[in-house]
Amino acid sequence: MQVKDIISTIEAFAPPVYQESYDNCGLQVGNASATVTGVLLTLDVTEAIVQEAIDRNCNVIVAHHPLIFSGLKSISGRTYVERVVMQAIKNDISIFAAHTNMDNMAGGVSAKIAQKLGLSQTAVLSASPNTLSKLYTYAPPDIADKLRDALFAAGAGNISNYMECSFNTAGTGTFRGNEQTNPTIGEAGGKRELVQEVKIEVLVAKHQEAQVLDALFANHIYEEVAYEIIPIKNTNKLIGAGMVGVLSNPMDETDFLAFLKKQMKTDCIRHTELAGKKISKVAICGGSGSFLLKDAIRAKADIFITGDFKYHQFLDAENKIVIADIGHFESEQFTPEIFEVILKEKFPTFAILLSNLNTNPVKYYY
Repeated sequence: MQVKDIISTIEAFAPPVYQESYDNCGLQVGNASATVTGVLLTLDVTEAIVQEAIDRNCNVIVAHHPLIFSGLKSISGRTYVERVVMQAIKNDISIFAAHTNMDNMAGGVSAKIAQKLGLSQTAVLSASPNTLSKLYTYAPPDIADKLRDALFAAGAGNISNYMECSFNTAGTGTFRGNEQTNPTIGEAGGKRELVQEVKIEVLVAKHQEAQVLDALFANHIYEEVAYEIIPIKNTNKLIGAGMVGVLSNPMDETDFLAFLKKQMKTDCIRHTELAGKKISKVAICGGSGSFLLKDAIRAKADIFITGDFKYHQFLDAENKIVIADIGHFESEQFTPEIFEVILKEKFPTFAILLSNLNTNPVKYYY
């Protein structure tokens, strides 16, 4: 197995096209063609993590947080990032990160928190726009079924939990090829042809456009395939930030905070004034989620759990919701478990190891 096999497996779950513009996911150090001896899974990459990889015979580190966010102008060991890069290169260790693309998956970081809290009826809190297109194409009726099957197999036609969705309209197409053509119907340089066709309409997710088009061209009988791809404003319910779900049994606020503290293994929860009502609907976002506060309120959640709220942002709750800031590390600490499930499903007998180290740079005095 090679490093690129690890990368492709994780990116099949969390396509890099869904990372935020500021992010820097992917292979950051190493050779994609290198043979893998073992994989170490972690939230952050530090010098201690690289040493742990060496000690445990792992030459690949898979992290949630990228080591390198912006370009390095020199690598001289002045910062921990430069030292980690030097240490990894010296020991032939590859470093790969899946960050906001993992955040934006329905089964990603926030889903792991929901699982730890036992939430049901979960849904993406803020579905992403600009991730869907509509593909229109035209085919003779006798190949329409085969063509639809090929498009579906390539990933087209998925709407949330429904698959193989399409709309089909019968109509008449016209064309006339010049002397340089080789038409399936009619003759080169011949008369204008009138052909009975089916217009096929399917939704295509952003990360599947290339493979859907490959399937279209490979399975169509026309020399020149007529098609259009139109971006649409519909949101993708399976792609986006945060998650909202429901507790099986509503809890008193203080009881829920105690439960949250235990389940998320946090030493401290900063929160807004309690509202004096039961907690039933819960909104969550791993990492820095203050940008989703309005979405949590709009979803009528009783509490919003995330990290990195600033002082004045707590005031934005305006007694409409309880904000519970459990810390950045604390909200994302279980992310390596997602990598573990993904990789062990594909490589069940390979050395896929969770790091034993706590990389949280924030300490608490209590």
